[in-house]
This record gives sequence, structure tokens and C-alpha cells, in this order.
Amino acid sequence: MTSVVKDLNISELEAGAGTGSWQNTQGDILESVSPIDGSVIGRVRCAGRDDYEQVVATATAAFQIWRKVPAPRRGEIVRQIGNALRDSKKALGALVTLEMGKIRAEGEGEVQEMIDIADFAVGQSRMLYGLSLHSERPDHRMYEQWHPLGPVGVITAFNFPVAVWAWNAMLCLIAGDTVIWKPSSKTPLTAIATLKIAWAVLRANDVPEGVLNLVIGSRGDVGEPMLGDNRIPLISATGSVPMGRHVAQTVAGRLGRSLLELGGNNGIIVTPQADMDMAIRAILFGAVGTAGQRCTTTRRIIVHESVRDQLTEGLIRAYGQVRIGNPLDAATLMGPLIDRGAGAEMQAALDRLKAQGGKVLYGGEVLSGGLFDAGTYVTPCICSATAHMEVVRQETFAPILYIIPYKQLNEAIKFHNAVPQGLSSAIFTGNMRESEAFLSAAGSDCGIANVNIGTSGAEIGGAFGGEKETGGGRESGSDAWKSYMRRQTCTINWSDDLPLAQGIKFDI
Repeated sequence: MTSVVKDLNISELEAGAGTGSWQNTQGDILESVSPIDGSVIGRVRCAGRDDYEQVVATATAAFQIWRKVPAPRRGEIVRQIGNALRDSKKALGALVTLEMGKIRAEGEGEVQEMIDIADFAVGQSRMLYGLSLHSERPDHRMYEQWHPLGPVGVITAFNFPVAVWAWNAMLCLIAGDTVIWKPSSKTPLTAIATLKIAWAVLRANDVPEGVLNLVIGSRGDVGEPMLGDNRIPLISATGSVPMGRHVAQTVAGRLGRSLLELGGNNGIIVTPQADMDMAIRAILFGAVGTAGQRCTTTRRIIVHESVRDQLTEGLIRAYGQVRIGNPLDAATLMGPLIDRGAGAEMQAALDRLKAQGGKVLYGGEVLSGGLFDAGTYVTPCICSATAHMEVVRQETFAPILYIIPYKQLNEAIKFHNAVPQGLSSAIFTGNMRESEAFLSAAGSDCGIANVNIGTSGAEIGGAFGGEKETGGGRESGSDAWKSYMRRQTCTINWSDDLPLAQGIKFDI
């Protein structure tokens, strides 16, 4: 732990606000506690309201300069940030593991996501395309173009403490926006370490302070002011559905934009035509990876009754081989939950399942003894349930997997779509008709729909996000860059006449 913190230049007490250099913050002390063993990794002096005001003022001033930098030049700076992250991948990945608890491979994988989106953004910096349109008026040219939007507020959750910021920030940078990052208070050090790396690149390129900014603080001092701030035209927020509702309502109240990535209650349909070994391997990673703390975690398996027992028995065997322990150990496949509260929520969900007639088929215990005395380690859980149980409709951020039987594919799709969340989905089948039905307009109602791969582990090249209570936002690839820019329709009259649209006559 000491070597990782030293390698990333993390001091014993870090400031909770910065714009390229650190402010002399005066807020409360926040301790970063590792879920691995409950030890304190570091401390942060949080930002107060005055610190927040200074950050936003600096970001607003920097936007006036940054928006005029040519987009390909902005892309070149992003390329350098990506390379700097490459150089620090192992150390930063280890810090993600220490602070969040995901296994080492997933911690480094998260840093790789930042590198990948930086690479994507470099290419996108030369492809901020607008359309050329045909005017109905003679000797007129009409087209649309995209301009920088302004300072963008990015609120991230603990489970992906740096990757989700990068999905937003790298696109913001090439779009000409400045960024104000409010990370989770459970993972402040990874945010600080990441910005120290990025700031060094910005300084080397004579970029003014205020392009990439950080504020770590309370809801009252930082969170609510950010949501209500007219200087911030877009808030991109990742978190729970209740949080997302509040963000949407508050930002809409000032007619601002919000980009929301909220709850997931992701299902996989397994048909009799499925490759069962492939399905089991995909379900195992989807349900157990990150200890069930991904928004794309597999939570529901909707399996044909003819293969339910085969699939369940295979999953129980696979779960029995999952090595639970210190996520820094290369042999570990599942580390801890983020804190004791997450374990308590898991137990409460299992109690509700039993009260509603479901059964625990495997796992679900809170582990104890030695390292496990941290109270954050659990065994992943397989449960028998029905689609109509209320607990199945709720997202519990823990490794609980519900096995739900079905008879006909249309019934399976109905069960799949019967939850309020709509992020990621999948079907395992070798039948083309079944896969096409699942991908059709009458199939999965999620933002992500896969065939013969799991729900977790989306590539950065596709737009990421979901429907219904997931919030409707899209981040990362495809044309998600448009969220961070403002569209402008332009018409040029190169004639010596002034015809009106729609043939209207208004002559004096």
C-alpha cells in the first residue's frame, strides 16, 4: 500500500479541490478507508462552498480560452494524457483495488478503459461533423455545426472511480469543454491521483488552469451548488435511481441538461439452444465480477424450464470454485464489497426474497475470520425466484443472482422487460430466430442487448447507457460526443434577393 501511494505522489493529507494546482481547502477531513481490511489509505481536506466557487470561476474562465483551441490540437493533448495513463497503469490500477476493492486485473482494466477512451477521443477530435442540408430557398446554403458547450459537471460513483470520469472527460476535452469532477467520497484518492497525472500533461502543453478540475466535498457544499449552477450547462451523473431523479429534477428546474447513468437490473435469457458451458462462464463473470457492484452486473437469469436444473447445477459448481479474498492477490476472483453497509443491504435483500417465497440455493453468507473480519466479504449467492417477486424488480448492489424459469420465449422476454431498469441484457441461444426476436423492437427494452455474450464488460466504442429508470443517457463511443456540444443550424443567403421560408410573402 505504501509503495502504491508513494508511486502516485499521494501525500498524507490531500486537498479536496484543485484546478491544475491545489487549493488551500478548509473543509472537514475525509478518510479513505480500504474495504480490503478497513485500514485508512489517506485523508482529504474537503472543499467548502468558497472552494467550490473558486473552482467553477476558474473553469468558466478557462473555457473561454480552451474552446478556441483547434479540436485536433485538443485531441493531441488527450493523446498525451492517454500515454501518461499508460505509464502509470499498474500503480493506478493497484490504487483502484486498494480504495474500491475490485481485483487487481479489474483495477488495471479500469485504467485501460481510460486509455482506450483517450485513444477513441483522439480520432473523434477530427470528426466533429455537422450535416450539409438542402435549403428550400434558391441560392441559399444550409448546414449545421457543433460548438463547445461550456463547463461540464461530472459526478461519479465508487464502483468505477476513474473510468466513468474518463468516458466523459476525454470527450469533453476534444469537444472544447472544461470539466468539474465530483468523485465519490468513498474513492477520493484515485481521483486525485488521476488528475495529478493529467495536470502534468496540461502544464507541459501550456494549457491554462481550470480545464480539468476537482471538487471533493459534501452534498451541501459541493453537490447541490453544482446541480443548481447556471454556469454549468451539463451535469453528467452516475449513481442510484433516487439520486438520478433528484439530479434530473434540479437541473431541469434551471433548464440545464443532464446525462444520467443509473440503476441496472440486468437479465440473461438462456434457451434450450444455448451453449451451456459458454452461458455459465459468461454468467459467472457477469454476476460475480466486482463482487456484483457493476451497473451491468448480471442479476437475473431467465432460463427455460427444460434446462433450468442443468444450468443451476453448473453455476453452483462454478461458484464453488470462486476464490474470495484479498483482491491484490492474483489468485483472487472476488474481493470485498465497498463497506459493511453493502453487506447489510445484501442480507436484507435475501430476507425479503425468503419472505416472498424464494430460496437461497448457494452462498449468501457474510464471511468472518482473519482478513474477513473487515465485514466486507461475502459469498456470491444463487437464488431460486419468480419474475413476479418484488425483490427481483429491485437492484441490490451485491452478488445476488436470481434463477427464474420460463416456458415460451415471448414469456421470457416479458419477464425480462418487467423490471423498471433498462441497462444491459443478453440471450444465449444457437437459434437465429430466437436471437433476432430478442433484438427486435418487441424484444429487449434495454440500451444494450447482446447475443451469446454476457451483460457486463461493454466496449468503449459503443454508446453506453440504458432506458427507463437507467436514465436514458449515453456515454463513451458512437456519437456520444454530441452530448457535450451545442448544435447550431446555419443558413447563408448568397443571392441578392430575400425569399422567406415556406413561400411566405411579406412585401411592403
